[in-house]
Amino acid sequence: MRRSGILFPDRRDAGQRLVPLLAGLGLRDPIVYGLLRGGAAVAAPIAKALHAPLIPFLVRKLGVPWHAELALGALAEGTAEPLLNADIIAACGLTEADIATARARAEQELRRRQAMYLTDFDRPNPEGRSAILVDDGLATGASARAALRALRQQGATPLILAIPVAPADSIAALQAECDRIVCAEVSEIPFGIGGCYADFHQLEDEEVLALLLAASRKDQP
Repeated sequence: MRRSGILFPDRRDAGQRLVPLLAGLGLRDPIVYGLLRGGAAVAAPIAKALHAPLIPFLVRKLGVPWHAELALGALAEGTAEPLLNADIIAACGLTEADIATARARAEQELRRRQAMYLTDFDRPNPEGRSAILVDDGLATGASARAALRALRQQGATPLILAIPVAPADSIAALQAECDRIVCAEVSEIPFGIGGCYADFHQLEDEEVLALLLAASRKDQP
């Protein structure tokens, strides 16, 4: 097990590393969901290799007020209530007001992204179909957990979580949320997910939309 250091040049390379692992599962007619935003760049080469649609999936992290990257919970598209991380809430001593503020911010951003990403792209029904949820790494797992539960509620089966890198304990914590977890590198992430990439720039909306548009054109006859 690797414990530190750069594992991937960029997100695209990370996705390519996952391709043979996913292709070996023999999934029929899968849908590839990119957890926005970083997961879309990892998911793009996977969708291309598997001849599958690339679909954006929206989850907004509820960040701790003084540490926005630390998730006290997450809100997934199509769900009314956020999934809260009781351990983080207790450890940080967060109040109901703190949670309400974080939720309001998450809902506002989710509405903005819904208007941008869910208007012009077809979204196939995942009921009874293989679904692969892709992100660029796994830390607390709050966003992935919320997305997996939302996809499970929509009837996706089998449900696969594909991630380039994650610690063993984070993988274990999500095993019950899906049918299989595919991970290229089981590794501790002492410098965060970004520390595993040479290029981990923040994807802007325009870059993600370009990826989705390219994938949708590829699927046209």
